[in-house]
Amino acid sequence: MAIWKFDLLYLFIGAVAGVYLRYKIAGNDFFFSGIPLSILLVNVLGSFILGLSMSTVQKFGLNENYVLLLGVGFCGSLTTMSSFAYETVTLLDASEILVAFIGIILNVGLSILAVIAGISLISFLSGLF
Repeated sequence: MAIWKFDLLYLFIGAVAGVYLRYKIAGNDFFFSGIPLSILLVNVLGSFILGLSMSTVQKFGLNENYVLLLGVGFCGSLTTMSSFAYETVTLLDASEILVAFIGIILNVGLSILAVIAGISLISFLSGLF
């Protein structure tokens, strides 16, 4: 029972920090050529941090609580599929088909590349030590 309570504590701390950062970043509407960048930024940043944290836990055999804190709690509350989906539908409703398509490609493509970059960075750094 006590382990379960600590799991919730790690999730809670990570989630509060992640949602606060998302609030600070996504609360500002950044656009470039009609493409909403604030949600793109939190999704790519969260994906990079997820790649870093998961790779670090695996490479260095760290306690799985780091996965709860960073991977599930922090990155789970930082990134936002629902806001990305809502912004995409809003663009489609406004007949901004090309902008919506570019947003989809950027969110998905850059998020995947960010995970790969995080994993690659940890692999590179672990080779130095």
